[in-house]
Amino acid sequence: MTTAEETARRGELGTFLRAYRERLAPDEVGLPATPRRRTPGLRREEVAALSGVGVAWYTWLEQGRVDTSRQVLDAVSRTLRLDGDAHRHVLALAGFAPQQATDSEDAGTGTGADDNLRAMIGSWSASPALVLAPDLTITAWNTAYSSLFPDPGDHPAERRNLLLLLIGDPAHQRLLPAWEPLAQDLHRHFRARADTLPRDARVQALTERLHATRPDLAHWWACRAVGGFAPRTIEVVDGDGGNGGSRTYDAALLTTAGQQGGGCVLVLTPGRSQGA
Repeated sequence: MTTAEETARRGELGTFLRAYRERLAPDEVGLPATPRRRTPGLRREEVAALSGVGVAWYTWLEQGRVDTSRQVLDAVSRTLRLDGDAHRHVLALAGFAPQQATDSEDAGTGTGADDNLRAMIGSWSASPALVLAPDLTITAWNTAYSSLFPDPGDHPAERRNLLLLLIGDPAHQRLLPAWEPLAQDLHRHFRARADTLPRDARVQALTERLHATRPDLAHWWACRAVGGFAPRTIEVVDGDGGNGGSRTYDAALLTTAGQQGGGCVLVLTPGRSQGA
């Protein structure tokens, strides 16, 4: 890793810690909420004291000026009440967890997807599925998916991204009226990768497109929350506009560690009422 990359990652770590510090209420850690408190959330000196580290050192940590030990990061994570996903993210930013490789496959037509993954989802005749690059670019899809949703091949390559389609494509939003929770979960999944690769060109490009596509969702993009994708049941409205019916699917994100630079497969399993 270059010095510039290390500096960028330290900066992301500091920003991440500060965001969580500022939204943690004093009473959540047993401190009184005084009326003259001007700082949102906890003060730096409070986090330092509760974590057993010096104020100056913690300040430098938030400013991205120093490296630190895993023990210190574990202590700070406990103080900030980080969940498992956020704690692992902190360790990854500090270099204590394996980095995800940059995805260098071509996106767009599905030719960049691993042949085995394409063959696998192609055999799922009743389960719509996508192969996704780490930045959620759609690299392959099966017939069941393009029969249910707009065909990804009909979109320009630079827009062929699941998160972009969910937040900015009216056709997807008509089919998925409850698209927002799904998009937020995918964004937390993406953020976990974006913070560990702040200089990755594709990560930067998607971040810019998200801001440009939906500036009204700036609070989403500014949030530092990270996490794994939670399996969920989604409702897809019938696309023919006839009777206004809908179908339910159980959505899951299957990670493909070691392939496609840490990509994943999104699979929608038909609900029981559909005879799956």
